[in-house]
Amino acid sequence: MSAAIQRIVILGAESTGKSTLAAALATHYNTIWIPEYLREFVESRQRTPYADEQFFIATTQREREHKSEASAQRYLFCDTSPLMTAIYSEHYFGEVDAALSALAGQHDYAATIVTTPTTPWMPDGLQRESDTVRQQIHARLMRKLDQGNIAHLPVAGTTQQRIGQVEAYLVQRNAD
Repeated sequence: MSAAIQRIVILGAESTGKSTLAAALATHYNTIWIPEYLREFVESRQRTPYADEQFFIATTQREREHKSEASAQRYLFCDTSPLMTAIYSEHYFGEVDAALSALAGQHDYAATIVTTPTTPWMPDGLQRESDTVRQQIHARLMRKLDQGNIAHLPVAGTTQQRIGQVEAYLVQRNAD
């Protein structure tokens, strides 16, 4: 990773505005963002992934991050990480395979942003289940971040409010 590029990951449960925020931040900072590969996977196959496909999804996400760093300007906004893939694997399949667990443990982002589940829940085809699941995933994510001692910024409000929260957080982190 180029020393000048900071990878900022945006995590959150389904229907919390991760993609919207990643795209808006990329525009705000005149850089690029990496969409969530899972969405492409589901749309191209017209089904949700199986347990044995989780590691492939997570590694594809990371490969796309690394390939995009050369095109980024100062920040590269990442819509999800292997940590979320592991959380969903645990939720839906009851376990996380060793390779995915190891990849998820390499949480090496410059900053972690968490979109809170305060936006209206919206169904989205095969990828979204319910607000109940969204709340469960959010709780699981917060536990994992705390257990991993991963500093993070929870964001809420409109997209513009969230951009302001992230901007202040990044200024503070870069000043420290």
